Amino acid sequence: MQIASVNVNGIRAAFRRGMGAWLERRAPEVLLLQEVRAPDELLADFLPPDTWHVAHTEATAKGRAGVAVASRFPLSAVRIGLDQAVPTNTGRWVEADLELPGGTSVTVVSAYVHSGTENTPSMDEKYGFLALATDRMTELLASGRHAVVGGDLNIAHRDLDLKNWKGNRGKAGCLPEERAWMDRWFDAGWVDLGRRFAGPEAPGPYTWWSFRGKAFDTDTGWRLDYQVATPGLAALATAAEVDRVESYDSRFSDHAPFVVTYAL
Repeated sequence: MQIASVNVNGIRAAFRRGMGAWLERRAPEVLLLQEVRAPDELLADFLPPDTWHVAHTEATAKGRAGVAVASRFPLSAVRIGLDQAVPTNTGRWVEADLELPGGTSVTVVSAYVHSGTENTPSMDEKYGFLALATDRMTELLASGRHAVVGGDLNIAHRDLDLKNWKGNRGKAGCLPEERAWMDRWFDAGWVDLGRRFAGPEAPGPYTWWSFRGKAFDTDTGWRLDYQVATPGLAALATAAEVDRVESYDSRFSDHAPFVVTYAL
């Protein structure tokens, strides 16, 4: 089973730019989408209900955020949000329990963590959301279920996870306080599959490059997109790949899909 996570930077724009061709070619069984930026009724235009089972939550602010899980397997349960009473938390977390052939159940989460800006209230929002996510991940880990949290987490966990790490010291995305939240996850037992398959000291592999300048051409990127799995599910992962296209003009988003194959 392949699970693909991708920040589409607007699903309508992504399909105009060629996401449909990638989806047909890669043919993952599960999609974890971030920055969907579309109402529920439009998703069926891109993820038809005769092919996909979809769980989606919009942001309160139109044209912002939005996350979805799309699965070729039935969803036995859907859970939306982490404290949706906070407007900036809306459209950022959706869970679905998948029922696989043979009776195996897997919980998948599509998450979109705030980007944040250092020394502004947006960083407080980010840290507040990370605290809520950590609490929920603690519950998932304790449940003993197979579970994976995937998405755009907007943190480069180590200096290896961004090309220009020296120039970004002290900036949002690689602050020690942000990285410490991820340390807590991994110390508790969650497994960073991107790092596992890349190797402990390999740079990247990057998943985001700015649309501006020559960042893509020079591979000046960040590893912001993750699949973080419970130990039992991580043991079943057999490959992890970033679907980086060959040229700037063939990108359908500023993020590349991150795809993990599981022996399920």
